Amino acid sequence: MKYFIGNWKMFGVPKSIDILNKINSFYSKDKNIKKYKVIIAPPYTLIQTFARYFKNKKISISAQNCYQKDHFSSNTASVSPYMIKSVGAKYCIVGHSDNRIEGDTHEILKKKVQFALKNNLKVIFCIGENKIDKKNKKTFIVLKNQITKVLDKKLNMNNVIVAYEPIWSIGTGKIPSENELVKTTIYIKKILIKIFQKSPSVLYGGSVDENNVKLFKQIKEIDGFLIGGASKSSKKFIDIIKNYYR
Repeated sequence: MKYFIGNWKMFGVPKSIDILNKINSFYSKDKNIKKYKVIIAPPYTLIQTFARYFKNKKISISAQNCYQKDHFSSNTASVSPYMIKSVGAKYCIVGHSDNRIEGDTHEILKKKVQFALKNNLKVIFCIGENKIDKKNKKTFIVLKNQITKVLDKKLNMNNVIVAYEPIWSIGTGKIPSENELVKTTIYIKKILIKIFQKSPSVLYGGSVDENNVKLFKQIKEIDGFLIGGASKSSKKFIDIIKNYYR
């Protein structure tokens, strides 16, 4: 099963549901429907409306983040995994580089992952190196650290998806070479197998669009994509799927 996950970031108002309707309409009729899953992560403000609307349809709804405590607490403006689950989300992104830059440490991410899984949310766990790490050939060290400091064998591997997003690629239009991506994905899966005995799905994210998705098609190690900017346009998102299976 491949994944096409759209992370809307700080985008979307109630009428943006039209974008999802167009994607859902395409997805429902696509002959390749059984080969992949579509998940969209709108901001918190839209989760309940979208999750309710798409409850019996094909698209699943994800949160973009969660707070590192369970149930309720006194943290102003924070949203717990329990609250996210209660409004109908099925997935939660944890560890996106935006949030790591804002202060999410390994300890915080570990709690987020644990509480999200405890509340029956599937976790999309993001990892990735920055430009300096890459330049200093520290990609593998950084990725190993990010994985092993947060994920452990007690977690239910079936509810974890890992998304490799090189920070230097996000929103820049630059993507790793095919060779780099194959090596990195194989390395990530090797680390995950050490933890879980087998590897969860590993996705690629970072400047994925309708043109370069054809290059990723050759890389059988990649189990899908975490898509940023292009997921805010139904046409671009649909074209990514079409071009992947063309």
